Amino acid sequence: MSAVEHKERAPKRLHVGVITVSDSRAAAMKEGRDEDISGRVIEEELAKEGHSSDRTILFDEEDEIKGKIEELVSNPEVDAIITTGGTGIARRDRTVDVACSLLDKELPGFGETLRRIGYEEHIGGPALLTRATAGIIGRVPIFCLPGAPNSVRVAMKLILPELPHVVKHACE
Repeated sequence: MSAVEHKERAPKRLHVGVITVSDSRAAAMKEGRDEDISGRVIEEELAKEGHSSDRTILFDEEDEIKGKIEELVSNPEVDAIITTGGTGIARRDRTVDVACSLLDKELPGFGETLRRIGYEEHIGGPALLTRATAGIIGRVPIFCLPGAPNSVRVAMKLILPELPHVVKHACE
């Protein structure tokens, strides 16, 4: 089977759990304000490709992040998870640590590529401070993106063309 035929057999419509991890965004949401630009960007980009999503905003607390990821992974309607926020080097940045503790397989090329593009085309050296990563938990791909909207837009350009293909492989 050719690579094109292989990709054509991937699912066309996916449902993605979107998790924003940010103390400030979660606090604003508690006050009735949705200041989650990056989460909305993810949802909008998914919708452009015909995919559905549900978005959750969490404080950067290990138990909350782990609980939500596990909930989504155990939901048979969820095909993939995309997180935004908590990928930096600050003490409160826990998303990558939690996600990596749950991974069955890591996809290091995603984070490497995102950092390279960020370095070469956008922000230079600060791109190296993100710990953005991707992998598979059970049958569910997870992508952990930085919280900056521009980084999310770049990441979604990497993710969307391959997401159905990744989901297909993760379910095999």
